Amino acid sequence: MKTVYTCFCTDVIHEGHLNIINEAKKLGNVIVGCLSDQVLIRYNKFPTIPQEERVKLYRSLPGVEKVVIQEKMHYDDVIALIHPDYVVHGDNWKEGPESTIRAHVENLLAEYGGELVDIPYTFNENVRKIDLQLREKLGMPEYRRKRLRQLIEMTPIVKTMEAHSGLTGLIVEKTVVEHEGKLDQFDAMWISSLCDSTAKGKPDIELVDMTSRFRTIEDITEVTTKPIIFDGDTGGLTEHFVYTVRSLERLGVSAVIIEDKTGLKKNSLFGTEVKQTQASIEEFSAKIRAGKKAQLTDDFMIIARIESLILEQGMDDALTRARAFVEAGADGIMIHSRKKEPDEILEFCDKFREENKHTPIVVVPSSFNTITEDELAAHGVNIVIYANQLTRSAFPAMQKTAEDILKYHRAKEVDDRLMSIKEIITLIDEI
Repeated sequence: MKTVYTCFCTDVIHEGHLNIINEAKKLGNVIVGCLSDQVLIRYNKFPTIPQEERVKLYRSLPGVEKVVIQEKMHYDDVIALIHPDYVVHGDNWKEGPESTIRAHVENLLAEYGGELVDIPYTFNENVRKIDLQLREKLGMPEYRRKRLRQLIEMTPIVKTMEAHSGLTGLIVEKTVVEHEGKLDQFDAMWISSLCDSTAKGKPDIELVDMTSRFRTIEDITEVTTKPIIFDGDTGGLTEHFVYTVRSLERLGVSAVIIEDKTGLKKNSLFGTEVKQTQASIEEFSAKIRAGKKAQLTDDFMIIARIESLILEQGMDDALTRARAFVEAGADGIMIHSRKKEPDEILEFCDKFREENKHTPIVVVPSSFNTITEDELAAHGVNIVIYANQLTRSAFPAMQKTAEDILKYHRAKEVDDRLMSIKEIITLIDEI
């Protein structure tokens, strides 16, 4: 008998998957690959059931002889191991970013005479409904909230992009790129107080109240599924922060980051150019303890942002605060810098990791933007946040468009740099 291989990454079996199995059975003995969690989050979406349960699900399908774990997105591992006579897949991978995977598989098979078989993808109302239900499940608070902790365990570094509206949330949610033979996408979203305030035309001084900021969260959670990290600024009064924690948990937010400053907030990138006061270790530790005491789930994270390097208080102060805040219950440490080079950030990470191997480290490489994610991960960083790039790219583009329409008294001159409304609408799912 010939050997036939197909790979699944689904949590729910529907008639489209059964059709692939049935067509594969006509060609020989069927081996199903279960795409590993680590690869799945780069390639497709976050799993709603663990890898072990997906393996059991695939083994239970009639006609499946064997299930193996596929650890490589481009099939190199399973093709080298199995040497299948046929690889069977739905024809939906002929276009888009996945087409590079298809081309690679075809080349691997050609080396020894294997054959690639594309099965017409199953499109019908029942399949569409199942896919929609799965997406809705991923967006539910109880599933979304715990996903950040899971990602920290599953991936070398959690890539997080700012979102400040439903549309920017969809961009973060749906952007997938193929580069150098690999697919990649963002893992999580950052709801920044700076970007939220800017989108509302307000200064970034905690002027936008929490009720308004929660509406931004709701706009984003309504149309996306990825975990959310919320910029909590200073956290406000401790008595208020405990209510913020409860509200964020209910909304399905995974984490809040609060900074150890007090008084009227000024953006950190101003550093010592404006008066900024750092909270005492005792005061900020008390706020962390109160927040941890108030939270109701084990999933939610309170991350302490240390401003010592921003305010030129020195590395020792930053490390002392990190130790104290972890002792107070902080689930992670964010260390910030406004220098153009990452040296002091990397020094902090290395010294912190010498004494603490497990507490997640978060960095925001806005000013020191030449460093790569791999380099940060090598120094123990767990989460990287691209904190304002969508806002900063959108503003000059919109301003230039407005200027040119005023200049030419028509819209023709700006047309070739605009995305079509049709393309924008395709981002938005219809129920």
